[in-house]
Amino acid sequence: MKQLKIKLPLRTLALAGGLLLATSSFAQSNAIKGHVKDASGEPVMGATITVKGKAVGITDIDGNFSIDAAPGTELTFTFLGMSPQTVKASGNMTVTMSNDDKQLNEVVVIGYGVAKKNDLTGSVTALKPDEKNHGIITSAQDMIQGKIAGVNVNTATGAPGEGAQIRIRGGASLTASNNPLIVIDGMPMDNNDTKGVNNPLSLVNPNDIESFTVLKDASATAIYGSRGSNGVIIITTKKGRSGQKPQISYNGTLSVSTIAKKLDVMNAKEYVDFIKSYYGEDSAAYKGLGWKEYNADGTPNYAAGTYDTDWQDEIYRAGVSHEHNVSLSGGISKQSWSMPYRISVGYTSQDGILKGSEYERITAGFNLNPSLLNKHLNLNINGKYSYSKTNPGGQGAVGAAITMDPTRPVKSSDEQFKNWGGYWQWTKATTSYDPTYLYDRMSDQSPSNPVELVDHYNFYKSANIFLGNVEADYKIHGFEDLHLHANLAGEYTDGGEYDHKNPQSTYGYYYTPVRDKK
Repeated sequence: MKQLKIKLPLRTLALAGGLLLATSSFAQSNAIKGHVKDASGEPVMGATITVKGKAVGITDIDGNFSIDAAPGTELTFTFLGMSPQTVKASGNMTVTMSNDDKQLNEVVVIGYGVAKKNDLTGSVTALKPDEKNHGIITSAQDMIQGKIAGVNVNTATGAPGEGAQIRIRGGASLTASNNPLIVIDGMPMDNNDTKGVNNPLSLVNPNDIESFTVLKDASATAIYGSRGSNGVIIITTKKGRSGQKPQISYNGTLSVSTIAKKLDVMNAKEYVDFIKSYYGEDSAAYKGLGWKEYNADGTPNYAAGTYDTDWQDEIYRAGVSHEHNVSLSGGISKQSWSMPYRISVGYTSQDGILKGSEYERITAGFNLNPSLLNKHLNLNINGKYSYSKTNPGGQGAVGAAITMDPTRPVKSSDEQFKNWGGYWQWTKATTSYDPTYLYDRMSDQSPSNPVELVDHYNFYKSANIFLGNVEADYKIHGFEDLHLHANLAGEYTDGGEYDHKNPQSTYGYYYTPVRDKK
């Protein structure tokens, strides 16, 4: 009988031994097994197990788990709708998780009243006071910008009082409106644009808002019909509390806004050098420049009629904004009835960084929330008033300021400019209107004086808006889960757009005689 002998190198034996030791060590460390169940004893499938924030395992369909962790390690078990549980690892452990009452019992406002968050099947997001944006806020949409998933808030120009485009889960139509329905204290706002109002949310003073609820899908917005097809934003304003002593509060803000960065353009000397090198000294372009001479240090010789105008500096400013809010809140409480109340007044003034642009708003409102018949009859009575005035400013000056010749003055004493209020303008002569006069008019292909576009801009918008509603909710005696609900609301708006053209402005000027034709 022959024996088979196999010789293995020492290095191979060492490697095999190491693998056996590693396997033995792994088998010993991966020894934490257990079971996760809820308060009723049902297994919790899909619970996440973490160690110091790092996921190490997940429960199976029967709530069982097996993880690699040393005995005594702190394990954290988490599951949606349940309170996190942290326990120390041990063999054959059992973990019981309980419902997170704070999340499940959270009440949110929906179209047909209020409901617990865990009872809802639709997509609803509630934004509470502490979660809103804070700081210098002049409009309600600024409070939710970037705060709610699926809700995009975009501003077009950033001008004072300018509205914003709000989209919930994107647009659904190419031709119809994609704006969501706005509901303020139970009153659906009309989506039709009101003359004189850039922003439909300007009615509400941001200081008066308690919370936002955003309804995103059809199941949550069915109560509003087709009006809620683009989603619904429900705004709930602050109210008084039953038994609260009268309390007066004031808050105000003051801010200064400046332009972050100007466009880099040529100054007068750079512009003159460019025209000279590009067209030549004998060109009409070079000879027509509005410069005379420079001092030895390169600065314009203003005495000789040389100008170096920074047109962007001429039209921009540091915009000062301030806001003031005063409120009175409290509540009367008796044995069978109570009367919480809140009254508020607010004033906002915002100056834009473009000279002449400004926004002004005055708001007033009240909330009465009587509870009668031992809290079986609850009323919500509120009224709101808003006056707003918006002057967007001569926004055409922004483009003119980066194309205007820097060698020209802001104003001139030349006779041909007197009918523009002395503002320097590009002009060209024509005799087609009256053979006895030589007329000068603006050149259609040249930029207007940016400062004149700002100073002579007299267009503005203004509007008055009244909103009021009475909401009643009655719990039938003996059948407290059965409610009778009624809501009566009304809205009145009066606004317009006004344009008063200055006869000496380029907005209303056509042509003017400057001298006799001889």
